[in-house]
Amino acid sequence: MMKIDILTLFPNMYKGVFDESILKRAIDNKKVQISIHNFRDYSLDLHHKVDDTPYGGGNGMVLTCQPIFDCVKKLRTDKTKVILLTPDGVLYKQKMAYDLAKEEHIIFICGHYEGFDERIRSICDLEISIGDYILTGGELASMVLVDSIVRLIPGVIEEGSHLNDSFNGNLLDYPTYTKPRVYEGMEVPEVLLSGDHKKIEQYRYQESLKRTKERRPDLLD
Repeated sequence: MMKIDILTLFPNMYKGVFDESILKRAIDNKKVQISIHNFRDYSLDLHHKVDDTPYGGGNGMVLTCQPIFDCVKKLRTDKTKVILLTPDGVLYKQKMAYDLAKEEHIIFICGHYEGFDERIRSICDLEISIGDYILTGGELASMVLVDSIVRLIPGVIEEGSHLNDSFNGNLLDYPTYTKPRVYEGMEVPEVLLSGDHKKIEQYRYQESLKRTKERRPDLLD
């Protein structure tokens, strides 16, 4: 069973997120164990303070080392991968989700406020960004990663359900259809009704290629 620990200052943000759909099923079936830790609880400050003003001046408050270091030290084992969620991390891709799904234990550190003490990077194995934009903290990013990783754990969903996902093989997914055959004048492509699986496979590949060229040509580069 994979174990995931999330370090955050706002544990209530996760209420409901892991209690629905595939994630809940994965937890109930003991495919994954997800624990949320408020690293404010690890602060040695009398008032459980976790941030301070930056050296050299500047706007905002910066997360301090001690609470995060101590929390990670308590949770970390020799099989743990510690991931810092930060806008200047490596851009998250589907291949990374597959790689992380093979890990036994992952710790996510969610930044907040103006940033974090640079020395926190020293206890991290990987830094990840989910896109070139800024969020108020790493909590939403951690939810995205957990969802994308857990669905790839063997036994969580059928393997065929994710083998043809967008971004596998650097192609976007092909278009799919269901009943009725005609809706408001729009018809299901005839080839999908043919029963010829070879032709259907060729059609889907060509549609994936066409969609990728039109929408994400950078993937083909």
